[in-house]
Amino acid sequence: MTVEDQPQRVIRRRPKNRRAQIAATSAAAFGSLGYHGVSMEDIAARLGISSAALYRHYPSKYALFREELLRLARLTAESATPPDESEVLSPRERLDRVLDRMIAETIANRSTVTLVRWERRYLDDTDRRTLEEQFTSALTTLRALIADVRPELDGHDRAVRAVSLLSVISSIGDHHATLPAKSLAALLHSACDAIIATDLPPESTAAAAPRAAEIPQSFKHELLLEKAVKLFHARGYPNVSVEDIAAAADLSAASAVYRYYRSKGDLLAAAFRRAADRVSGAIGPAVASSSSPAEALSKLVDLYVAGSFAERELTFVYYAEFGHVSAEERTVLRNVQRLIVAEWVRLLVAVRPELSEGEARILVQAAFGLVVDLGREFGGHPSICSQPRVIRLMEATLFGAGTPGS
Repeated sequence: MTVEDQPQRVIRRRPKNRRAQIAATSAAAFGSLGYHGVSMEDIAARLGISSAALYRHYPSKYALFREELLRLARLTAESATPPDESEVLSPRERLDRVLDRMIAETIANRSTVTLVRWERRYLDDTDRRTLEEQFTSALTTLRALIADVRPELDGHDRAVRAVSLLSVISSIGDHHATLPAKSLAALLHSACDAIIATDLPPESTAAAAPRAAEIPQSFKHELLLEKAVKLFHARGYPNVSVEDIAAAADLSAASAVYRYYRSKGDLLAAAFRRAADRVSGAIGPAVASSSSPAEALSKLVDLYVAGSFAERELTFVYYAEFGHVSAEERTVLRNVQRLIVAEWVRLLVAVRPELSEGEARILVQAAFGLVVDLGREFGGHPSICSQPRVIRLMEATLFGAGTPGS
């Protein structure tokens, strides 16, 4: 065999941007499947490399997860900071520049925004504090910009609106409804304008509505469902065992849970069906008892907020843990959810015929997410963000500034 006949050894060179490729690929995987739904082997397979090669760049899945969340947090803080040249602009123009930048960055990172919204609890304490500091910085800047535009607002009003702006903008990470980027940016900015412009009811000094009476121990199926949702909310579904749920319900052993539910996943699915039934069941009566689409939609807003206040943990879990429902249940729940959104969209387009169905769908999703985010941020301070105030902010998101309640 001559030298020319010998097989040539292929020299594979490591891409110069391998680390960036790994970070981008892992971020996409986390964005679609969640932190607990992805393994290092999955990421390596997507990249076409071995797990050993992946570990040379990152020591763990957590390191990849941490990098993406902290990157998004830094980006949020940076995009909320007015550029130096904005000093010559009016207060409204400065706020608009910041909103435009925040919206643009969120659209560019839409596939992983959901991680910050629902998966940040899986960061360790130190990293979570770092992330929260970045978001606190962004909210502080937004509050100051809002104060410049509307100096008559007090600190609580500015805080509620700042959280609402971040919520509406980042809500696009919760769904897959699409619009051209320019149209999406304009729609989100318009919703933000409505939140800034709307007048909120005064802070409530009334006591918070009493919670439902404690479920009797004899109603084990209800008690298990309640305790499971509270644990899923506090720790995250993957970090809760059937033994934990049994102990919370004062059952002697995990096997007792199986008399009522086939598995932990069955408990989660039952909770989700209850949440979906509550929202879908309100539509028929609201429409039938109303003389106009605006009246029907206003009733649905009232009912949605009341239900979310009554079951805060369940509302949060529905968003945060949807990916952990079985594929079969997920299909059923998604179909119900599509029908709910479609009916809200139909009513909203009837109220605002200038909106396309796609635009209305994005506003409906933003309004749903807004209730969860306000509850998460101000749930311990009911007077600051009472039901009437949340209703008004939800209406502003849907209807715009010059509509019912303004």
